[in-house]
Amino acid sequence: MTNSLLDRATRPLRRLHRGLRSVLVTPRIRPEILVTPGGPQSTPDATAVVTCRAGAEAGLARLDSRLCRAEDLESVSFRDWAARLGEPHRLHRKLWEFCYLCQALSERGMLQPGRRGLGFAVGQESLPALFASLGCRIMASDLAPDDDRAQGWARTGQWADSLASLNQRGLCPAEQFAARVEFQPVDMNNIPVELCQGEFDFTWSSCSFEHCGSIALGSAFVERQMACLRPGGVAVHTTEFNLSSNQGTVFSGPTVIYRRADIEQLVSRLTAEGHHVEPLNLDLGNHPLAHHVDERPYSSDRHVRLALYGYAVTSIGLIIRKAG
Repeated sequence: MTNSLLDRATRPLRRLHRGLRSVLVTPRIRPEILVTPGGPQSTPDATAVVTCRAGAEAGLARLDSRLCRAEDLESVSFRDWAARLGEPHRLHRKLWEFCYLCQALSERGMLQPGRRGLGFAVGQESLPALFASLGCRIMASDLAPDDDRAQGWARTGQWADSLASLNQRGLCPAEQFAARVEFQPVDMNNIPVELCQGEFDFTWSSCSFEHCGSIALGSAFVERQMACLRPGGVAVHTTEFNLSSNQGTVFSGPTVIYRRADIEQLVSRLTAEGHHVEPLNLDLGNHPLAHHVDERPYSSDRHVRLALYGYAVTSIGLIIRKAG
């Protein structure tokens, strides 16, 4: 039996297993899986961590690749980005992702007039409009209307098929938005050749590459999209991270969950290609919500970690600078 036939044959059993885990297993965070003794990729810089824990008062240190933390959301920098995005301040990982993307790109000089950015699976997020208001030229992308996968996202208001849905909050004056933002349908598993010519200063996605179909496909996307960047360009991407296990996880399906091992393997491959990945900081933080796992129905303001398919999950952000 071929791998594809085996995958289809076992898909119902995998779905049943995930469903049973979601109902029967109370997920817990296992901090010990986040530490590799002597492993620099998993050991946070002590100075940076102390600074981040004092973020609400002192501001953030320069961002590294890191786990979502409530302390970041309470920092002056993240609060400012939330306000610019027209988002109410709340302790929610999705808001963390948006603010993380903004802060990481801003720190690296990407959110300036004339910079070119490429966003993947933008849905109806406000980032393209905000970046355009800062003078950037943006290519926004999402699944094509005839892609069956788009319909599920459309039902939950998380899909865009044109520019019309990307400036609903009026973050960018209409004339400037029309002049600076373009839209192109893109399948993240098959990025068009014309976008892979090294012409963009930065790329981004917000919790999107875990929806490519498998851990392997999502990782392949991250590697492939580096071709869209000019030498020295910056990629910032967030995805799902497993806080319960470095062995079991959701390996394939509509949503997968990356383990520490998967992220470290991806970092190793990117580094081998000559790119620089900001060090992984897997510190959970000291906030009261650091070890709180939100369960369904999810909260709108205590949602830094969540229960998903029987695992404790959070977001992780990766910052990558292209070789050259």
